[in-house]
Amino acid sequence: MTNKSTPPKDWREERRLQAWKLHEQGWKQKDIAVALGVTPGAVSQWFKKAEEQGVEALKQKPRPGAKPKLSQEQRAQLPALLAQGAEAFGFRGQVWTTSRVAFLIKHQFGVNYHRGHCSRILHVLKWSHQKPIEKATQRDEVAIRTWKEQRFEELKRKAEKEKRTIVFVDEAGFYLLPMAVYTYAPVGQTPVLRVKLSYDHLSAIGGITPDGRIFMQMQNHSYKGPDVVRFLQLLLQKIPGKIMVIWDGASIHRCQVIKDFLAKGGAKRIHLERLPGYAPELNPQEGVWNLLKRVELKNVCCLDLEHVQQELTLAKERLRHRKTVLSQCYAHAGYSL
Repeated sequence: MTNKSTPPKDWREERRLQAWKLHEQGWKQKDIAVALGVTPGAVSQWFKKAEEQGVEALKQKPRPGAKPKLSQEQRAQLPALLAQGAEAFGFRGQVWTTSRVAFLIKHQFGVNYHRGHCSRILHVLKWSHQKPIEKATQRDEVAIRTWKEQRFEELKRKAEKEKRTIVFVDEAGFYLLPMAVYTYAPVGQTPVLRVKLSYDHLSAIGGITPDGRIFMQMQNHSYKGPDVVRFLQLLLQKIPGKIMVIWDGASIHRCQVIKDFLAKGGAKRIHLERLPGYAPELNPQEGVWNLLKRVELKNVCCLDLEHVQQELTLAKERLRHRKTVLSQCYAHAGYSL
């Protein structure tokens, strides 16, 4: 219910305009002052202002905000300073926080800002709060760029000429702990997933072709050379003709068992190529693992490793029929087919 005794938001403006109306009706200034509860001097100032500038001068004008501490020129310099990275200003790690930005502004321009206000400054500069992607310092960015722009194109032509099927291969682990994403629950009641706290895991090796065919094997211990050979033999059984396997430089891909397998006849049909180091994003099979973990198996709680294997097998079969989604794994890795 509205309180009628509460003055309007612009009650001072209404009072000045009312005084002018009474003045036009012939009221004397002293009577207007008494009626409106102000001094005759205030009424006189209002009337003088209205006579000189018009009645509009009696209306409330928005108060100007506080003058920005940073000038436009200084604000324009901020993006370039931030782009240098936090380590350039003595911080450990290339991570910008609002506290660090406040320090930067103080250090560069001698202006003090609360870290809460720094977030608004960053928003105006079109900088947002994001989770960074971690990349190994050992990465050779030139080699990675060369691989994407030149080497893979050469391998595609080689595969076409020799009528080889390209298969990107990778290994991954699937744990008893679920890949918890999100779920709905009553407001104020955080949902709880009851799981067995264990780091036991199922090891998997998989491969994907450019047309979206996927292959996978699983076991409850880490992969070694002989296990990798068994997967290569599976590929030879499932894929007719010659094959080009592209994978990372892991030691199990370079071990003597693999060399012996190739020397004993495997090289007649299989050709191996190695990706640049520390660049998992170049392998489309990483996209398959991501789809399995974050889409097909999200929020799934397993009782034991046998249960993990059952769920993973079912998830793989579901995903196997989504050819369009699987073929996009190559696009996400930056390859044009």
